Amino acid sequence: MLRRSHLAPMKSNRFFNLSISVMFLVMCVFVSFAQGQGQMPQPQRELADYIKSHYTKREVMIPMRDGVKLFTQIYEPKDTRQKYPMMFDRTCYSVAPYGLDKFRTSLGPDDLFAREGYIFVYQDVRGRYMSEGEYEDVRPYIPNKKGNQIDETSDTYDTVDWLIKNVPNNNGRVGVWGISYPGFYTSMAGIDGHPAVKAISPQAPVSDWFHGDDMHHNGALFLAQNYNFFAYFGQQRPTPTGSNDYVKAFPWGTQDGYKFYLEMGGLKRSGELYQQQLGMRMKFWDQMMEHPNYDQFWKERRLGAIGRGLARHRILRRQDRRLLSRTFRTALLQSLFERQRRHLSDQGG
Repeated sequence: MLRRSHLAPMKSNRFFNLSISVMFLVMCVFVSFAQGQGQMPQPQRELADYIKSHYTKREVMIPMRDGVKLFTQIYEPKDTRQKYPMMFDRTCYSVAPYGLDKFRTSLGPDDLFAREGYIFVYQDVRGRYMSEGEYEDVRPYIPNKKGNQIDETSDTYDTVDWLIKNVPNNNGRVGVWGISYPGFYTSMAGIDGHPAVKAISPQAPVSDWFHGDDMHHNGALFLAQNYNFFAYFGQQRPTPTGSNDYVKAFPWGTQDGYKFYLEMGGLKRSGELYQQQLGMRMKFWDQMMEHPNYDQFWKERRLGAIGRGLARHRILRRQDRRLLSRTFRTALLQSLFERQRRHLSDQGG
């Protein structure tokens, strides 16, 4: 999600720009893949050609413990003379492009990853785009799960378990990464994690939507940003789909943000306005309105509150605090990059 650090009234152009900017986050992934290669800068075009010539692409539906199947793309090096570690990204923002003949123009967190030697895995999380099931925002972690109980940790575990057993030429080691909302799913990979998950890199992850993330700052609601965000992101797709065609445009009626929220008549009417303008209510928005204070609803969706699970996972022990590859740029991780590359590439177990 895009961030704004203030609640100042927006003039007409600023309200319009906010609407476009937030929608851009989801739409840009589709636009980038729709571009012809002739429109790409030469380095990007060369990388896209390299990926097509050096990787095969599979699309599979991976079963979870409750029977729901998650849509997953697997890019595998054509060179099968060696075994490769896997790089795994789970997202609620689509793994487009869809189709075996449509390839990503880059792989991994950085353009250099495609040439480093990895198997790349992308997955639509439960309930989003081509995956089955029902979507839930920041799905709470369930400790001591029993039977077919699921959360994002179990979906990650079940996927990794399937990948290790069904993707040829993998070396049994998986690194998980994600930025912003996908960073939340990355963090979940470190709780009750599969033994094959050797490193996670949650970058600027959604971690506490009440105190310090995009929804609130110390309890103060970011109204304009989030009302706009859920106006499209909160719309539930009727069936699994590889497009945003089901999303209805919200008829704002004005480019003046101050005027719009003034005429809304307060938060009490906000959920009703979704219903009036789009013909549907937004589940998570209604939940936020029902929980204006920091209560159990928010606590069970806060990563810090389940940090004990992270602490139990061995990737946080001193000997396993390493990076996925030398190409990570964050200051926190720069000094560890080369050790992690060797760690994931080691075939010795």
